[in-house]
Amino acid sequence: MSTISRRRLIQGTVAGTVLAYTSKTALSQNDAPIQRKGRIHQSVCKWCYPKVSLDDLCAYSARIGLKAIDLLKPEEYEIPRRYGLICSMGYAGAGDIPNGLNRIENHAMIEAAFRKNIPLAAKAGVPNVITFSGNRNGMSDEEGARNSVIGLNRVKKIAEDHGVTICVELLNSKVNHKDYMCDHSAWGVEVMQQVNSKNVKLLYDIYHMQIMEGDLIRTIQQNIQWMGHFHTGGVPGRHELDNTQEVQWDGVMRGILATGFNGYVAHEFIPTGDPFTSLRQAADLCDV
Repeated sequence: MSTISRRRLIQGTVAGTVLAYTSKTALSQNDAPIQRKGRIHQSVCKWCYPKVSLDDLCAYSARIGLKAIDLLKPEEYEIPRRYGLICSMGYAGAGDIPNGLNRIENHAMIEAAFRKNIPLAAKAGVPNVITFSGNRNGMSDEEGARNSVIGLNRVKKIAEDHGVTICVELLNSKVNHKDYMCDHSAWGVEVMQQVNSKNVKLLYDIYHMQIMEGDLIRTIQQNIQWMGHFHTGGVPGRHELDNTQEVQWDGVMRGILATGFNGYVAHEFIPTGDPFTSLRQAADLCDV
């Protein structure tokens, strides 16, 4: 059997499994794949769907017009390509939320991880890899920023040489990640400005920044050159993008679109109902 025929067989089998799993409101078996406007390149984070296999999530995402899957491990980077998708943001072993760039003692580990995994990301067509500031643990924000700049300067050429972007994630320290240092846009932007590389940017998580500071559209538009990726999530609760929460998602998407941003917006919310119905509804809302 040829590679193309085998791929089609796999896709057809998995798509059938996905459709059997989902409700009719998500996508019925007779529905054609959805053609999106494509101005916002939408993705979805795998961790939000623990009961759904990666293959099933890829197959369904492709049918509803998404372009990518977010937050995959190196051994998973290639899987979305079976379905015409990519991994839009990869884990690369470069620290974790409490242990990141703001401590000099972590820099050797982060560099080693990027040297190993950024070439794998480039080979698989993964445009972004994630890293974190780390928690404060008594450190001042000024010292943490200086250390983070040192760490990112140490690894930025690896990213530049392979055409992959390192993204430092902005997270809230009010509700979900107590003591996390990169918890305001201004801190992250200052670090980005000092590193000053087209391959080092912020992962602007809209859910987290709505909790910490609001003023989403203006912040995005004033600082878009330092932003490489976006995440969604309903506020409060990180659930569906619907009328139970406070962010006007179509407005935020238009704000992003107005900047000329051509990267990815990944849905990172935990569904409370049928997961594929919720994902399709979010994709519909953000398809501006």
